[in-house]
Order: sequence, then C-alpha cells, then structure tokens
Amino acid sequence: MPDAAAVPHTSSSGGDSEEKTKSADKSSRSRKLKHDVIEAVNELIQDIGTCHEQIAEQAVEHIHQNEVILTLGSSRTVLEFLCAANEKKRSFRVFVAEGAPRYQGHLLAKELVARGLQTTLITDSAVFAMISRVNMVIVGAHAVMANGGVIAPVGLNMVALAAQRHAVPFVVLAGSHKLCPLYPHNPEVLLNELRSPSELLDFGEFSDCMDFGSGTASPLLHVVNPTFDYVPPKLVNLFITDTGGHNPSYMYRLIADYYSADDLVVQRRPAIGS
Repeated sequence: MPDAAAVPHTSSSGGDSEEKTKSADKSSRSRKLKHDVIEAVNELIQDIGTCHEQIAEQAVEHIHQNEVILTLGSSRTVLEFLCAANEKKRSFRVFVAEGAPRYQGHLLAKELVARGLQTTLITDSAVFAMISRVNMVIVGAHAVMANGGVIAPVGLNMVALAAQRHAVPFVVLAGSHKLCPLYPHNPEVLLNELRSPSELLDFGEFSDCMDFGSGTASPLLHVVNPTFDYVPPKLVNLFITDTGGHNPSYMYRLIADYYSADDLVVQRRPAIGS
C-alpha cells in the first residue's frame, strides 16, 4: 500500500513578513507626520516672534509728522509700531484710552512715555469727545475673521463707531497668526467670554445688592464683564499685517492662502439630547 501523500506545511513567515512591512510603513508615516507637525509649529513660533518687527517696519508709511494717533488698551504690536515711527524722527502725539476695567492703557501709556513719545491718557468715555482731534486710530486685534471683522478688546467697537462718525481712518494691526478662517456667524465661534465681576466692583461693598431678593430666586444685581468686542469690517479702513497693508474686502483671500480646506473642518457641538 503506497504511503499517504504528505500534507504540505504552510509557513506563516509570509504573513508575518507582510505584517512587519505594514507596521514599518505605519511607523514611517507616523515619524514623517510628527516631523512635519514639529516643523510647522516651529515655523509658527518663529513667525509670531518676528511679526511685531515686520509690522513695525511699515510704520513710517502710515504715521506722518505732527499727527495725533488714538489707541485703546495695550498691545505689543501697537507699541512697537508707534515706537518705530518715533525712531524715524516722526513727531506725533498718542491718545491712549485706558481700556477699563483692566486699565491696560495705563501700562501702554507708561511704556510710550518711557520710550520718548508724547502721550495723553484719556478715559474710554472721552473717546467721542476727543476723536475730532485725531488723525488716525491704530489698534491691535485678538483675531481677524474671514469676513474681515475683528474680535478685539472690549470698547473698540465704540471707538470704531466714533472714528466712522468723524471720518477718521481705523487701522488694525494683526500678525498672520491671528487670521481666522471662520466667520462670526459660525456656531463654533465663541465671540466673547465673561471675566470676573470683581474687576468691576468689590463684592464686599455690594454684597447686599447681590443677595437674593425675597421671592425672586435670583440676585438683585447682575454684573456682566465681557472681554471682547466685535468690530464689523465696514468700520475698518485698513489691516496692516506682516505681509503688508490690506483692505478688509481682501482678508478672505489672504486667509485662504494660509488655510487649506482641511483646516476648516471643525468638530461641531453635539445637539442637545443626542
């Protein structure tokens, strides 16, 4: 009787080799992605570090002799911009609105005086009274939206309206890292945040007013302390970025150059009850 045919032995080495190849490819892609991300972050950090100087280099093109400039609060970009014009022997005066309730304008006024600029500190409520003496408003920004609108420190919308009323140019300084591809009507955009009421008043002095009234189940006094204003593009005359000056209508195109379609994918908030 003939011997039974031997059953061929299937080796697993081929499958193991394929798995190792896939694992190596995945590891290689991960390393490349990590390298690309680190490179992009380092480039962004470098851009942030140099944008103030690049914007300041354009100061002499916009600030002229014996002009009066108005700003509000404190911004390093605005500080460097004004000082750069002063270093080029441009003589001008700066009105600084104090930027209540944090009064960051006090810090900016001290910095300007220390660096030899003629400075006048005013209250925020005095902006409309003083705007007729002003040649240009120059302010910083928290973010520049895709429609050319600006998320800025609270109080700047009032300044922009006063500037428009008196036909005073309203100029916004913003580095490219502050360009945002979203629109203010996007549900993912949180236009504001509320800061502590203690910046406006001392709780001890108003504790009776903040106590709960009889039968109302709510405090008698509410304190609202927003951080930001939204300035619509129609109130802005010019944006000065580290790449040059741009009209508000061009900002969407400038932002499109910085962001791809993949960057616009934002995780939506889950619906209530889902």
